[in-house]
Amino acid sequence: MSQNQEILPKVLDSLKTKVSDFNYKNWFQNLSWTYEDDQTVLIKVPTKFVRDWLTDHYVELIKFEFFRLTEKEHKIIFKIDKNINNNLELFPKQTKPEEDNTEKKAEAAEEIPADGSVKEKSVVQGTQQPKPQPNQPVRLGNLLGFNPKYQFDSYVVGNSNQLVFAACRAVAAQPAKSYNPLFIYGGVGLGKTHLLNGIGLEVLKQYRNYRIIYCTGERFTNEVISAIRYGKTYELRKKYRENCDMLLIDDIQFIAGKERTMEEFFHTFNALYEARKQIVLTSDQPPKNIANLEERLKSRFGWGLMADIQSPDYETRMAILRKKSEEDNIQVPNEVCEFIASHVTHNVRDLEGSLIRISAFASLAKLPVNLNLAKEVLKDVIPNAKPILTVENIQSRVAEYYNLKISDLKSKRRHKNLATPRQIAMYLCKTHLEVSFPELGSKFGGKDHTTVMHAVSKIKRCVQNDVTIRSDVDELIKILGI
Repeated sequence: MSQNQEILPKVLDSLKTKVSDFNYKNWFQNLSWTYEDDQTVLIKVPTKFVRDWLTDHYVELIKFEFFRLTEKEHKIIFKIDKNINNNLELFPKQTKPEEDNTEKKAEAAEEIPADGSVKEKSVVQGTQQPKPQPNQPVRLGNLLGFNPKYQFDSYVVGNSNQLVFAACRAVAAQPAKSYNPLFIYGGVGLGKTHLLNGIGLEVLKQYRNYRIIYCTGERFTNEVISAIRYGKTYELRKKYRENCDMLLIDDIQFIAGKERTMEEFFHTFNALYEARKQIVLTSDQPPKNIANLEERLKSRFGWGLMADIQSPDYETRMAILRKKSEEDNIQVPNEVCEFIASHVTHNVRDLEGSLIRISAFASLAKLPVNLNLAKEVLKDVIPNAKPILTVENIQSRVAEYYNLKISDLKSKRRHKNLATPRQIAMYLCKTHLEVSFPELGSKFGGKDHTTVMHAVSKIKRCVQNDVTIRSDVDELIKILGI
C-alpha cells in the first residue's frame, strides 16, 4: 500500500502540467487522495458540485494518469467530505500575468510596412507581449480575419448568455490561465462568432505580438486536405502547433466524420494543451451530441469549461434591437421594436436582419418607420403575424395610452390618475395572458397577489357598468391587436 501511496504525488504533479494553474487550484489542490485497494482510489471532495464537475470533466484524465504511471486500470471513487476546504472560484481574478524577466521580449510578430504587406517574425513562446499602440488592434484584427465590429463592448448580455460572456472575458484577460479549452455551443445566430472575435480582439489590445489563429472548422479541414495533397503536412503542423499562442475555431462540428482531419486536430489539440496555449471552440451543439465525432475528442473538449448560449429572452431581444438601432443610427419607434422582439424569438441574426430590412425599405421608399410598415415588410418572415402578448407589451401600451411611464404603473402611489390605468393593465394581463396573480404582482412593482385580484375584479365590474372604463379597455384591446 505504501508503494501505491507514492504514486499519488506523481499523479498530482502530472496533473499540474496538464491543466492550468487556476483549474488545478480550483479542482485538485485541496482534495484528499487515498488508495482503497491496489486499483481503487478514493478522492474526498467538499461538495456535490465539485464531485459532479470532476466526474464530467476530469475523471478520464485522472484515470489516464494512473494508467500511464502504473500500467493498471484504476477505479476512481468520489466521496463528499464537508471538512475538505472549499474555496471554489467560478472565474479567476482578472489580474495580468507578471513580467517574465528571464527571457527577452521578441520582436513584433507582424510588421506593417508602407506597402501594406505583412512580414512574419518568430516570437519567443511564453513571454508577455508589449502593449499595442492606439488603434493597432483593429488593424491587426483585420489582418487576422477578425471583424472589428464584434468586440465585447458591442455584445448585449442577458440571462441567456451572461455565463458564457463572463467566461470569454476571463479567457481574454488571462489566456490559458482560466478555462482551457473553452467550448461554446448554441444554436445558429446566437452570437458565438461575435464572442470568438471579441476574445481575439481583446487579447490583441493587451499583447501586440500574440500569435492567434482564427478559422472555421471548414477552413481547417480544407487546409488538412491541401497539406496532404501537396505534401505539406509539416508546414501545417508547424503553423498550428508551434507558431500559435491561441487557437480559435468556429463551428468545430464540421470536422466530425473526417478521419484524417480529426486525427490531425487531435494531435494539434494535445500539442497546444501540453504547451498551455489557449484553445476556444464553438459548435452548434455540445460535444456528446456531435455525430461521428471521435470519443477521444469529445472527452478533451470537456476538459475545460463547456458553456451554452440560449435563445435571448424578450428583454434581451429588446436591448439588442435598441443597441443595433443606435449603432446604425436608425430611428425606430418602440412599438416596432416590440413587434420584432415578440415574433423573432430564437435568432439574434434574424432579429438584427429584420430591423435592417425595415430600415432599408423605409429609406428606399421614403416612408416613415412605423408598425404598419414593419408588418408589411416582414410579412414573408412573419406571415399573418398576430401580436404575441407579454406583460411588458401591455404595460407599455397602457402607459402610452394614458401618457404615463411604465414606472408609474409599477409604483406604490395610489392617485386615481395612476391607480385606474394600473388596474386596467392588470386586468388585461390576467384576462389575455396565462399568468398567475403572484407573478402579476411581481411584474407590477412587487404588489401582493390580493391587490392584483382586487384590481382585476374591480375592472371586470367597471367594464359592465362604467362606459368610460369600457371604452378605454376596448380601445386598448384594439391597440394591442387582440
